[in-house]
Amino acid sequence: MLQVQTLPASLAALLQVFRSCFTGPSFATFAALTAGLVAQPGAGTVCGMLVGAGLSRVWHHSRAHWFFAGARWGADRVGVALLGLITARLLPAGEPVLVAVDDTLFRRSGRRVHAAAWHHDGSAKGPGKQDKVSWGNCWVIAGVVVALPFIDRPVCLPVTAALWRKGGPTKQVIAGRLVSAIAAACPGRQVHVTADAWYAGAAGAAGAAKGATRARAWPEGVTLTSRLRVNASFRGIAEPVPGARGRARRIGGKLGCPKDLAAAAAWATARLRRYGRDEAVHLAETVCLWYGVYRSRAIRVVLVREPGSRAKNGYHLALVTTDLHSPAAQIVERYAARWSVEVAIEDAKQITGVGQARNRVRRAVERTVPFGLYTQSLVIVWYAQHGHRPDIAERRRQAAPWYQTKTQPSYLDMITALRRVLIAARFLAGNPRTPTPEETRAVQMAWAQAAA
Repeated sequence: MLQVQTLPASLAALLQVFRSCFTGPSFATFAALTAGLVAQPGAGTVCGMLVGAGLSRVWHHSRAHWFFAGARWGADRVGVALLGLITARLLPAGEPVLVAVDDTLFRRSGRRVHAAAWHHDGSAKGPGKQDKVSWGNCWVIAGVVVALPFIDRPVCLPVTAALWRKGGPTKQVIAGRLVSAIAAACPGRQVHVTADAWYAGAAGAAGAAKGATRARAWPEGVTLTSRLRVNASFRGIAEPVPGARGRARRIGGKLGCPKDLAAAAAWATARLRRYGRDEAVHLAETVCLWYGVYRSRAIRVVLVREPGSRAKNGYHLALVTTDLHSPAAQIVERYAARWSVEVAIEDAKQITGVGQARNRVRRAVERTVPFGLYTQSLVIVWYAQHGHRPDIAERRRQAAPWYQTKTQPSYLDMITALRRVLIAARFLAGNPRTPTPEETRAVQMAWAQAAA
């Protein structure tokens, strides 16, 4: 039977962080299924995790299904423990936490799947709008964006996720609740949130319920930066009149839409780094009111114009942020880092196997996707702490000559490295330490000779 101590010492030490989230039997299953999902190159189903762990002939498959459908553990609590691990291992002390929020559809089949419904599916093939609809579960995902020393792009590590249900809270309210949980778990740290235009003005945990007033109650110390829609209407902040009686007026004159702000703005050149490149852009910013969304709370509009390129509306990118103090260039870089959550979701679906489980009951559906996302984040933490080798990109180019420009490891390289260590550890079960790269290659050579 696979126990935690038979895993590589490096991975077992990381898994011990989650020990308080489970009972004894469920923790053993959690450790086995986590290793199984990583080691499984095929389908990431529940039984596939059991096969990947090498326990398909030792445990009955009901034990794996029971872990998701009946065991006593909460996905939110596991996410908080993962968040603590990430902030302790990958973020400098006191540094602000950058959180990227997005939603995605995991396609399912069958009418009895919990919370399944028809959703817009941007990845579906077809020219018409009717082709962009799929049946499945929609998840709102929040991840911590970190900078790793061996990669020049930001990497997003999912730490919490919530299932959207038809007729329930909106995705904006769900996102606010996820962000509030992250902020509560990071006392003393400022939290910056970045999202696409759909989440502009998203409500926090204290936000209004359906049918009530649309209050935007973000926790203290949390800012939101998102893309701005072209038809947003802004107003100025009224100047107080000395000696006037009564409550001071807050709402000033109409400023118009982003196009109008761009026409009246004073543009300045700034250098910033985004999408792996250092660039010079023209920036303009305006502190104003977006009354239809934030009421009388001051916000900042940051407009971006690319040099040497014609802008149809006078700008190429319009951002809105509740951060009134950070430099405009930093706001643009922060929004550019949002793309990392899109990459994380794609890796989760295509490489980790998240969403491939075929369970249907409520608790199983609500737990399986977060479990897969947390496993992906755990793989990245493990690789950053124990798995990186300077020659990994060169070895990858030798194995795949068509990757001539590859200079940095991808997530596939990270999970492959951990997968090899897990498999090699099975042949060194009596040794609790992590197998060395030489031992891993020796096991691979033995496999190749046995198959010859």
